[in-house]
Amino acid sequence: MAFVITSACVDVMDRSCLEECPVDCIYEGGRKLYIQPNECIDCGACEIACPTQAIVPDRTADPADREDNRAFFELVLDGRDAPLGSPGGAAAVGPLGVDTPEA
Repeated sequence: MAFVITSACVDVMDRSCLEECPVDCIYEGGRKLYIQPNECIDCGACEIACPTQAIVPDRTADPADREDNRAFFELVLDGRDAPLGSPGGAAAVGPLGVDTPEA
């Protein structure tokens, strides 16, 4: 199980979750944040830190939110020439400034 950041994060991006994530698996888009499911260790620290309750376990997330999170890592986003995939940590990538079409 991994966690998913829902549409409740759109245009809020408090970023408290970034500071709590021990494995740096939360990536910054233009209007919201995304959790790389293959890098997430399911610790739940991000869920507790989120002041807007925008982070939920993937098994309880709305299917549209799960799909949006997956798409961020699997689609070729605007301004990129390849899918982001699993780069091994958000800090090395930095803010991407682009979101999925659904965000």
